[in-house]
Amino acid sequence: MKILITGGTGFIGQHLIRKRLLAGDEIYCLSRDPDKVERTFSGKVAALKTLPDPEGFAVDAVVNLAGEPIVDKRWSESRKQLLRESRINLTTELVDWIAKLSVKPDVLVSGSAIGYYGSVEGDRKLGEGDDYTPGFTHDLCHDWENTALNAESTGVRVCLIRTGVVLGHGGALSKMYYPFKMGLGGPVGSGKQWMSWIHIDDEVEVIEMLLTHSQLSGVFNLTSPNAATNAEFSKTLGRVMHRPAILPMPAYAMKLLLGEGAELLLKGQRVYPEKLLQVGYKFKYPDLEEALASICT
Repeated sequence: MKILITGGTGFIGQHLIRKRLLAGDEIYCLSRDPDKVERTFSGKVAALKTLPDPEGFAVDAVVNLAGEPIVDKRWSESRKQLLRESRINLTTELVDWIAKLSVKPDVLVSGSAIGYYGSVEGDRKLGEGDDYTPGFTHDLCHDWENTALNAESTGVRVCLIRTGVVLGHGGALSKMYYPFKMGLGGPVGSGKQWMSWIHIDDEVEVIEMLLTHSQLSGVFNLTSPNAATNAEFSKTLGRVMHRPAILPMPAYAMKLLLGEGAELLLKGQRVYPEKLLQVGYKFKYPDLEEALASICT
């Protein structure tokens, strides 16, 4: 396959590109830092700073994973605007570019997140068609998804991936690893909030499935069928690492660090991959302890 990818130097993007290179794919990576693309993939990926001239250019698929990290900094109004622009503006450019191609890609796989559901209280499992709680993360993901769906009017199949917390070497787990390694880990806030997670191997395999199965389209929750509460997650990570996990991070401390963005860690949603299970996807790591053990041991 010939694939154009945005966000290719990010956590998910790197894993996806390396696996597709092994499969013999020809990869184009759109990035603000082409030199980083060259370094990261040892020159095996075509690094692009701008979208190619649509005249005479064709790819089989487009994977859109770009976006500023959402938890790294406090949500000031300028930060919120940057989070929106890094997702929605680029997606708009991609869709407009696809419309100009004389030979369209078969599919656009475009990123989203379980933040689409907002901070949903309670233990109810949320499938792709379930309700949401209004707020910044919902509005961000809703607008991001709707922008990508505009590609359908050009005849391109669109798949939207609402991704949970991705577990692997790097990503969210890297921020938790050293406190737990030092015996300083524990639940955040009450610990009762749900964490909907997925192993990086399943994340990449699902994206590959969406690239190659022409009958699949629309929204997919990319989470394990077995979400855990934050307290369960912390206890399991501590057990896998043979460390205590009893020191809680108070809610007020998270709010001081992250402001409004702390809601992503203090609240949550129990997301269920209803559509993936309906189409017969078999998770490699449906169990949290096995998923963490594959990474941390």
